[in-house]
Amino acid sequence: MIYPTKKLGEVLEYEQPTKYLVNSTDYKDEYLTPVLTAGKSFVLGNTNEKDGIFPKEKLPVIIFDDFTTAIKFVDFPFKVKSSAMKILHAKKNIADISYLFYKMQTINFKPAQHKRYWISEYSNLKIPLPSLKIQNQIVKRLDKIAEAQKLNEGLIQGAEDLFQSLLHKEFDPTGKDWKTKRVKDILSREKYSVGKLKRREYQKFGTYPIIDQSINGIAGYSENKEVVYSGKLPLVIYGDHTRIIKFVDKPFILGADGTKILIPQDEVLASYLYFVLHLYNVAGQGYKRHFSLLKEIKIPVPPLKIQKQIAAKLSAVQDYKTQLFAQKSKLKELFDSILAKSLRGDL
Repeated sequence: MIYPTKKLGEVLEYEQPTKYLVNSTDYKDEYLTPVLTAGKSFVLGNTNEKDGIFPKEKLPVIIFDDFTTAIKFVDFPFKVKSSAMKILHAKKNIADISYLFYKMQTINFKPAQHKRYWISEYSNLKIPLPSLKIQNQIVKRLDKIAEAQKLNEGLIQGAEDLFQSLLHKEFDPTGKDWKTKRVKDILSREKYSVGKLKRREYQKFGTYPIIDQSINGIAGYSENKEVVYSGKLPLVIYGDHTRIIKFVDKPFILGADGTKILIPQDEVLASYLYFVLHLYNVAGQGYKRHFSLLKEIKIPVPPLKIQKQIAAKLSAVQDYKTQLFAQKSKLKELFDSILAKSLRGDL
């Protein structure tokens, strides 16, 4: 089904935010009214000002950053920090505000200049506009997925909080008869030869994973057997510039420059070293090499049995986080798929 189209300016009325501007930036968590921006931060803080609060009777609305075209959906009373935005209201006889918000998220518009865009360009963009009944059906489908995404984000944050709590708890040597050693003193002196691939040689698919110092667990793939690492496993990869830490227990290819292979001696498990370095990593020094600092850091070294217990606990939480992030990706794919099909009239 092909839906008729309307310009955004035909289904959204804008209101200037002037009368809702906050007077003071004395924000405190205990204050009741959030101060908003349409940018990434969204909630700048809470104010205790009583006047100029956007009334709940006019909600929900979309706030639109006039310079960046960023948008946020708002269904609670608020004040704003900047006048460089538009407050958008749906014409309720023909459009659902949630439907319009979902559709605006699919618009590929890149601001090229520092200017106001709503009146000059953005409001003239056309979108498909089915009947209100169909709009409501689309919104219900997407709202359910959005709620699942919100729950997933909460679980991810909870898992991360647990991970950080365990790091500090498990590696606290207070009252424990543990050794303390410098990182360089627990690393193996084993010699090995290993090739490295330049970034231009990375492939999207292949037999051997490429591990480098980027944030990605696997940066790419290769079929080049000649540069596959053939030394002792498992081990830890340390990003000399990025300070990224990775645990590797399968054959791999080392990618680009700035990667250090850390192989612990027999008294230290690679999995234990991987986790303890998360807590004892050096502070960032910009784009410089950090291993010279890391190797001098002293870390706790408990007996192997305790190392195994600590690594097992942290691995379980990390595996759970990995599952949650995989679910996050699947929910995003599902959301995008349903949104695209709905707007094409395929659902």
